[in-house]
Amino acid sequence: MIKYFSGDCELPRIDQNEVTDWILRVAALHRKKAGEINYIFCSDARILEVNNQYLQHDYYTDIITFDYSEEDKISGDIYIGTETVFSNAAMLGIPYENELNRVIIHGVLHLCGFKDKTPDTEKVMHQKEDEALNLLNN
Repeated sequence: MIKYFSGDCELPRIDQNEVTDWILRVAALHRKKAGEINYIFCSDARILEVNNQYLQHDYYTDIITFDYSEEDKISGDIYIGTETVFSNAAMLGIPYENELNRVIIHGVLHLCGFKDKTPDTEKVMHQKEDEALNLLNN
């Protein structure tokens, strides 16, 4: 079950049914089933607080994924900092919705086992994001 929550900001205008279907298709593509996935959309202040409290990182980020997956069932809490997503979209010169979709699926890809801590794994992650975005756009 995939749920969408607004932490301390307005919930982004997304078609939750369409996004949920997309997430399920991407998970299946990687031979995973969706368990309980919670998206928590929040401000930069909140994501910084989560980053400090749970990861001991003192910086802003667009996404933090807490992975509770077991075997082939993906589950987790995915915090998305909407202000950082917005500023990243502006910096990249792309629509906010496009960057938001990339971040939404980025969290799912982490739950599917993809990492992004090295240049090589980051390259693979970007390829998987692009593949997933093509599924949404077709």
